Amino acid sequence: MIFNKLKKFLVIFDSPEMDCPPVFSSGDVVSGRVVLELLSETKVDSLKLHAEGFAKVHWTESRSAGSSTAYTQNYSDEVEYLNRREALLQADNGEVTVLPAGRHEFPFSFQLPEETLVTSFEGKHGSIRYWVKVKLHRPWCPVRKIKKEFTVIEPIDINTPSLLAPQAGTKDKLARTWYHNFGQVSVTAKIDRKGYTPGEVIPVFAEFDNATSRSIVPKAFITQTQTFIARGTMKQKRSVVATLCGDIVSARTRETWHGRAIKIPPVGPSIQQCRIIKVEYMLKVCVDVPGTSKLCLELPLVIGTIPLHPFGSRTSSISSHYSFNLEWLRMAIPEQPEPPPEYSSVVTEEEAEQRNSSAVQEPAEDLSGILERPLRDFLQEFRFRPPPVYSEIDPNPQPLNIRPRCMTC
Repeated sequence: MIFNKLKKFLVIFDSPEMDCPPVFSSGDVVSGRVVLELLSETKVDSLKLHAEGFAKVHWTESRSAGSSTAYTQNYSDEVEYLNRREALLQADNGEVTVLPAGRHEFPFSFQLPEETLVTSFEGKHGSIRYWVKVKLHRPWCPVRKIKKEFTVIEPIDINTPSLLAPQAGTKDKLARTWYHNFGQVSVTAKIDRKGYTPGEVIPVFAEFDNATSRSIVPKAFITQTQTFIARGTMKQKRSVVATLCGDIVSARTRETWHGRAIKIPPVGPSIQQCRIIKVEYMLKVCVDVPGTSKLCLELPLVIGTIPLHPFGSRTSSISSHYSFNLEWLRMAIPEQPEPPPEYSSVVTEEEAEQRNSSAVQEPAEDLSGILERPLRDFLQEFRFRPPPVYSEIDPNPQPLNIRPRCMTC
């Protein structure tokens, strides 16, 4: 049959490393070839390539218009980052091209926009994806299509003054019930800088002054917040990606952390330049205050891709041995002695009330599986959807095929 003439229809990206799919950034040249393998002589009208990149968000919310009337409100938006077209095969006079049986390769090459793109991302309510789609037009045949995604990672250099600046703060709270004061708890914390890369250890310097009559347990968490924006409305998803538990601080005593270490797992970089999707990180230093809500001190973090230069800080960095050749994408996840807590156990009641008034929140999820997955799985996730790289946390992750996925139709 005529449909069986096409044995193979593939898109192959050029890559400096055979076993590692290519990763691109703004201004890079994306090159590769389209492979056609024909079983017999075939007439072709055209072979066209279309490269696209979009950030898209979408979610729905239920609304009530009365005691017996309900409807669904849709929220969606998109931003275009890439749109390139190229004819790989097309006769100038409009006539068909006859290709003999065998293997045919059609090279392609295009440059990504010089202006800043946004890192590939896959989340619960939105995504940032880049792909090439190729269409094969033949006389009296359905159009054959193939689509292949590629990854864009925008460099974030943490060796900048704003990201090298120390972050510090202090906070206190009175522990009391309606009839009795237990005393005051105060937390002071500092980290050497704001910018880190995956795999680094953050030394946390903190002092916990427990002036109450009860014991407290200090903890530290790294949290990730994904924000999706459409039609002036926000939808947020928060998760805990790393945790550190300190020793019990007895009543009327003081505890000091002299650089207690919390390690950043292989999460994706911060996304700050997209109008409709943002990914932000925070270090929270918290204590449970007897008789009242949790006391939390927040220090902002930026997760970058270009690690600290050895001369950039007095502290030694695990990832300073990795340059921007994306070696950090291959790191294995460290062993985790205990799963991170749910986000709801980290925020204070005041924070929860504040955020409920400004954005719709979702129930806390079990995120215990985030540190049990290899980073290559993580990379696959935001490169190819349905795979996501960093964000959708599956409590029972399944191994993923690391080979690039082609979709043919």
